Amino acid sequence: MSALVAGVALLVLTGCNFQITNLTPSTVPANPSQIYTITASFRPTSSQIDPESIVPRIIIDGSVYKMTKSIAGSDIWEFEYQIPAGRASASYYFICEFSSKNSSGGVPNEVTSELQTMNITGRYVIRSEATRAPVGSRVSVLGAGFTTADIVYFNSTPTRTVFESPSSLSFFVPAVAPGNTYRLSILNSLAGNLDVGTFRVDAISFSVAPAALYLRQGEQQALTFTIPGPAPAGGMLIDVRTDVPDSIIMPEVMVPANATSVTVPVQGGKPGTGSLFFTSSAGESSVAVTVTAK
Repeated sequence: MSALVAGVALLVLTGCNFQITNLTPSTVPANPSQIYTITASFRPTSSQIDPESIVPRIIIDGSVYKMTKSIAGSDIWEFEYQIPAGRASASYYFICEFSSKNSSGGVPNEVTSELQTMNITGRYVIRSEATRAPVGSRVSVLGAGFTTADIVYFNSTPTRTVFESPSSLSFFVPAVAPGNTYRLSILNSLAGNLDVGTFRVDAISFSVAPAALYLRQGEQQALTFTIPGPAPAGGMLIDVRTDVPDSIIMPEVMVPANATSVTVPVQGGKPGTGSLFFTSSAGESSVAVTVTAK
């Protein structure tokens, strides 16, 4: 579910046989026209109230406006309001007049809701491209107001996050335990944090060939990674670490989208003996590396 979750206020007015339910989110995404629909339900709780006598109005920014019936339901009314440029919120409340069925033309009853606030945000999440994937998968998040300082987190684990545009981020599923569901969020100390939803990490294994590398200094050898099924959209990043960083020169390992394998060159650096370690959601594997002098 989108991280832009908005509250709906239930305004129960006691002693008047009438209930007003505000159906308008407390936070709404900004739009270019700056027109926002405020919706509420005006429902009598007594059969003695004449439904035809119900006349809802909205008081917003100090002005009074009539509301119109919505096609969504007989007791739902709405009002479209254009918020002035530069404003980030609007305060409003409802007034509703109604009469009883046995009324003989007297003064109608009137109920008033509590004060409500609608906040306009230019930073929000629409959805995550996927809700489950294995470790290393690249996944996009769509929304608005993203910045280069945004970092996607799995619970408390940061991911490798790529800023694509103010409306799109992507991240690589980190090396967390598979078979679990994690809370996905975007953290930014300056612009504010956003909730994305939940994400399940699936298990996947891969094979590496050859099982050992023997290189002279400056020499190259191919290393092939194979996964059991096609890589997801955006490709699959395989995390590579080594205990002899001065002895190994190699590029990032990324299985392209829809491919099942990738081959990368590994070049010998300074002489040394150690291993390359590869992480997947099914566990870790390694390849022994020996680099000798020319």
